[in-house]
Amino acid sequence: MTLFLDTGDINEIKKYHNMGIIRGVTTNPTILCQSGVCGGIEGIKKRSIEIAKLIAPMPLSVELTTNDTSKMLEQAVEISKWADNIVIKVPIHGPEGEIENLRIVHELETKHKIRVNVTAMMSAQQCLLAAMAGATYVSLFCGRVNNMGYDSVDEIRKTRQALDDFNLKAKIICASTREVFNVIEWLLAGAHIVTVLPNFLNGMIVHPYSKETVKQFISDAVKLQREHVEAKK
Repeated sequence: MTLFLDTGDINEIKKYHNMGIIRGVTTNPTILCQSGVCGGIEGIKKRSIEIAKLIAPMPLSVELTTNDTSKMLEQAVEISKWADNIVIKVPIHGPEGEIENLRIVHELETKHKIRVNVTAMMSAQQCLLAAMAGATYVSLFCGRVNNMGYDSVDEIRKTRQALDDFNLKAKIICASTREVFNVIEWLLAGAHIVTVLPNFLNGMIVHPYSKETVKQFISDAVKLQREHVEAKK
């Protein structure tokens, strides 16, 4: 798995997909709005189908737009029909701590055979329960964990050990990346996947000393060619 691109910008997805360095895409309503998506659920549907087709068979995570448990199941089933590689994002609980979301996760995974990415989690214990409910992916918001003064690496390690010890299928997604170095740090701590914004991929690729070295190579190549031409005169 390794890297999922966190964006709804189709041009950014095309760019990095063509490089062969992403293994999936994650979105949410905020990201889609920032990427120029409008028109409510129909706008989300149109962009999601476009992305899913582009990256297939790699997974695309699409988040539910409601936390009304009477509507979540219906909407999840409908969104899953947009493309075979769509994964439904469901928050670990509601905005006021409502805990029915895990029932929705369990039903989607076991009854409807729809893959779920449980999101907005801040602890290993939340991830364990989401995995036990049957989630395909458990998203730990590591950047926010660090912001709260806790060690996200410790939560990743505990989550990975729990999943491995209890033979749970869920893959750990580390989200809310704050620094480029977080990517390798979190993968080495046991994450299966880290979500990255497009500018983080640029930061991983481009290094100032690499730029300096490449400039030197090009300069010397031009010098050698010039000397070759002058020698033939």
